[in-house]
Amino acid sequence: RTDELVDGPNAMHITPKALEIWETRLTDLFEGQPYDLYDAALSYTVSKYPVDIQLFKDMIKGMKLDLRKSRYENFDELYLYSYYVAGTVGLMSVPVIGIAPESKASIECVYNAALALGIANQLTNILRDVGEDAIRGRIYLPQDELAQAGLSDDDIFRGIVTDKWRSFMKGQIKRARMFYDEAEKGVSELNFTSRWAVWASLLLYRQILDAIEANDYNNFTKRAYVAKAHKLASLPVAYARALMRPSKLAKFELGPKMNQIIYK
Repeated sequence: RTDELVDGPNAMHITPKALEIWETRLTDLFEGQPYDLYDAALSYTVSKYPVDIQLFKDMIKGMKLDLRKSRYENFDELYLYSYYVAGTVGLMSVPVIGIAPESKASIECVYNAALALGIANQLTNILRDVGEDAIRGRIYLPQDELAQAGLSDDDIFRGIVTDKWRSFMKGQIKRARMFYDEAEKGVSELNFTSRWAVWASLLLYRQILDAIEANDYNNFTKRAYVAKAHKLASLPVAYARALMRPSKLAKFELGPKMNQIIYK
């Protein structure tokens, strides 16, 4: 619902003041004073599980960015935005999903993986929606990396697939997949009852990147999507992975090199 405020049908009427009111409503919800049935469900959940309100506030902060910011100078800025609007979702979910009792992974490791999955999903959204965002005057791509690849905002608005664009997109897709790789390391550490759903989500969303490649990197006029048959075929694969037991000792963390892609 928070996302719909800035991307939904009434987005043009949303102001920073409206998001401030929404944040006040969030605080009331956490204090056991819901406004509607949806609020009541979330209010019950946060009273039952150790979910931090700051994650919800950070998400709203990301929506506020959408009202005033349409360019990102580098990946550090884009990463922070992706954390606000999507990484928070992964971190919110872990306390509810739970970590498998037999897992030997540290809590930090599991949360790092959840954050990576949120970032990966948001980067995938960005790469899928380049054309749609451009129509709204938004470019969610690192400006310095565009320049390094010999591209500019005008190239995005023209929407023509060139060799430079293909090379740029290959680098962006490679980085998104790195985040999916990090996320995979933590999914098997989750409670078994939820692992299948999370694995399915990861595998299906990751295939959007394959679809962009299949469209010859034309994310200006073609929307990348996963066909229903491919979705159905992915479910047993996800279930098989869900059956895997947590690792005896999981050690992993986000690497610093994810913040830089070198174009040649």
